[in-house]
Amino acid sequence: MIYGLIEVEPKKNKRKIIIITVNVILVLILIGLSIFFSLNRSNFNISKNEVAKNNIINEVIENNVINKDDTSNKFIQKQKHIATINFLPQYNEQAKAKLANLYNGNEKVAYLTFDDGPSKSVTPLILDLLKQENIKATFFVLGSRVKSYPNLVKREYDEGHFIANHGYSHVYSSIYSSIDTILEEYNKTQNVIQNAIGEPYNGHLFRFPGGSTGGKYKKIKSEAKAVLAQNEIGFVDWNALSEDAAGAKTKEALIANIKATVGEKNVVVILMHDAGDKILTYETLPDVIAYLRERGYTFKNFYDIMQ
Repeated sequence: MIYGLIEVEPKKNKRKIIIITVNVILVLILIGLSIFFSLNRSNFNISKNEVAKNNIINEVIENNVINKDDTSNKFIQKQKHIATINFLPQYNEQAKAKLANLYNGNEKVAYLTFDDGPSKSVTPLILDLLKQENIKATFFVLGSRVKSYPNLVKREYDEGHFIANHGYSHVYSSIYSSIDTILEEYNKTQNVIQNAIGEPYNGHLFRFPGGSTGGKYKKIKSEAKAVLAQNEIGFVDWNALSEDAAGAKTKEALIANIKATVGEKNVVVILMHDAGDKILTYETLPDVIAYLRERGYTFKNFYDIMQ
């Protein structure tokens, strides 16, 4: 009997070991399969996300808005800006036609434009007010001022305002010494604007210091227009102004000049300034906005033209 028991127990133990081993192998196989499918599911989701992201990037690249080598964070920031402006400025046939017929519209539209900035004392106040009023303006910046306050130009751009070019020096004898110097000042200013913004940008829009017609330098200005056009640069003056840089010294005088020059026009491009000594412009701006709204004007900037 004892001998028989000794024979039976090893057989039972051997069977148990085999069963346990098989179960362990099955468990390991199941764990391995689970890990395998989990990893593939994750990779599949990542792949879908990457495809979706690349589709968005490619769509935006086709519209000349973003570079494919942008970082993820920059991509997100750019998408926020795209929601505001949707495109980069162009100087194509459509933009040329819009500039040529700027004042012929039947809709009442006001373009608020500010020259000679940015300045640390006035520009931030104007930007705060425009943000509060939900108005997008156009800033004709001076390259020398952009170099001093690049953060303000970046803010203008990020908040959806149009950045245009007013030359680098604003010294008439320098900028109008030749056609080449006009183009040089534009390009120099263009470079510092782009550096301030931190990405490719060209507004393709110039405002001649002192205006594009008349005065001592009228001949060279006239000749320069064709050269600017050959370099894909348009220009624009104004048809209403506050005279904040021409002797007006009170809020009452500034608003009276606005009213007189706006008159009964449907489309107005209003000249103002955001240089450091133009605090009066900021103080009058709420009244200017209120007056234009009362007259039924909507506010646009040159993103609506340069496309």
